[in-house]
Amino acid sequence: MCTGQFSDQPMTEPKAPLPNHRQVARGNVTLAVYAWPSPKPEADPVILIHGYPDSAQVWRETAERLAEHRPVFAYDVRGAGASSAPKALRDYRLEVLSEDLLAVIQAVSPRRPVHLVGHDWGSIQTWESVCSPRFEGRIASFTSISGPCLDHVGHWMRAGLLSADPRRWADVFGQLAHSWYIGLFQVPLIAPMAWRVAVGRQWPRVVERLEGMAEAPRFATQTRDGVNGIALYRANMRRRLLAPQRRTAAIPVQLVTPRYDPFVTEALTDSLAGWVPHVRRVPVYAGHWLPLTRPDFLASTVEAFIASDAA
Repeated sequence: MCTGQFSDQPMTEPKAPLPNHRQVARGNVTLAVYAWPSPKPEADPVILIHGYPDSAQVWRETAERLAEHRPVFAYDVRGAGASSAPKALRDYRLEVLSEDLLAVIQAVSPRRPVHLVGHDWGSIQTWESVCSPRFEGRIASFTSISGPCLDHVGHWMRAGLLSADPRRWADVFGQLAHSWYIGLFQVPLIAPMAWRVAVGRQWPRVVERLEGMAEAPRFATQTRDGVNGIALYRANMRRRLLAPQRRTAAIPVQLVTPRYDPFVTEALTDSLAGWVPHVRRVPVYAGHWLPLTRPDFLASTVEAFIASDAA
């Protein structure tokens, strides 16, 4: 059953303010962490991890709604927003990003497990932690939005291409068509230059067209975030897709899958049950940027999952 109703009703920039941030140090990097106080401070907290080319600002309205039930935190991943931006490509590998998340968890909830919500690359990088024994007892649940585990994708692509079923070939090549830009990101200079010259300035209009929004939010660090975040693709895509590891998750996982996502197809998660025994799927008639377009739906879906027996 598909949850939610797709709508192209005009959206305006979120009105909820972004709280002042604190700095969490991790090696030579500082991460900007934002906190939304809750009338229920005793509840297990939620940490929100944003994707590309966003910053924690994308979570403003969703976080405000979730904070009615529990403490909420979000942070700018390295390279985005007010966080540090290392220059070396190796500093954006998934293993490094996982250590960043661990530092944030230790800083905001050292004694209680946390619920994680990741969107786009925020979800991709969070799979690294969700599937790691190092995080046992620290993570209570994970809601994944439009961001699969790259190792799972690598296994899925390999199995699809080796299959005798032409439908599975179609699924793989269909996803490759949706991911055309990833190859462009591997070419030196072109993508960063495009962001600096035109894409950064035009990005809100791109989101407006893709999501049916009247006015997408304008963020001061948009061009910087777009340029720096290219390192996520260069540091991880080829090495994980061509040599995928075996990744299993013991915690409850909720997949929110937008039916009109132009970048991530639902077929990507068809074989997920083999890697994640406790998985719940929530398809929704919406586009890619649910944190911007459907904050009420997203917050209620996350809270319902946390409150359920599954989590």
